[in-house]
Amino acid sequence: MRYTVVMVLLFFCSNQTYSQNFEIGPYAGGANYIGDVGNSTYINPNTPVFGGIFKWNRSHRHTIRFSVLHAQIKADDAKSHDTRRQQRGYSFENSITEASLGLEFTFWNWDLHSDKYQSTPYLYTGINYYFANHFMLKNNAYTNPQANELQKAGNNWEFSIPMVFGYKQTLNSFLAAGVEIGARYTFTDNLDGSQPSEVDGNYVLKDFGNRNTTDWYMFTAVYLTLNFGPKSCYNEY
Repeated sequence: MRYTVVMVLLFFCSNQTYSQNFEIGPYAGGANYIGDVGNSTYINPNTPVFGGIFKWNRSHRHTIRFSVLHAQIKADDAKSHDTRRQQRGYSFENSITEASLGLEFTFWNWDLHSDKYQSTPYLYTGINYYFANHFMLKNNAYTNPQANELQKAGNNWEFSIPMVFGYKQTLNSFLAAGVEIGARYTFTDNLDGSQPSEVDGNYVLKDFGNRNTTDWYMFTAVYLTLNFGPKSCYNEY
């Protein structure tokens, strides 16, 4: 039993773990969608995103991260640079609530217990599970091209993959802040109602747009975290 206790203590106090630093705080910014309706600019925040973020700094370079975020997304063909979309005149609004879990990798050491100022760029990826609405054209776009009204067609529970680049820095010994731009690759093409056949194969005549691509959504945001947690058992040499 004594050897078991010693091994457990060594595991949690090893210089590979460094420290159990935690961060928690609010997250806010802008969101935009990329798909078959509206403007196709990749970074074009036009609706709000907000939520909370929690981090466990597993080492000086690796952070396990969890967040819950809610965003509104919308698009309007009238604001597109594509004249074909402008003439078509589709528009929609949707909301997305996502839970994200993944790994954040910092370019330089990130040690919140250090007395020195800390700053570093980072990359984040993992897996998201989100809720949004399905949409579909109210009428057949082929027989009535002017029937551009979209209607809800059910709930859309789906996964997405985050690809995030950010920069963070300490403000003092208790607070840190960050800014990031993150794309979410989804496995659906119906955030905008362009592929209602995903909901029901009988709706295939109401599909429009590029069937070979899926929808994306982008978050451009800032966050503030409160830092807490004990120092590591051993200092890094």
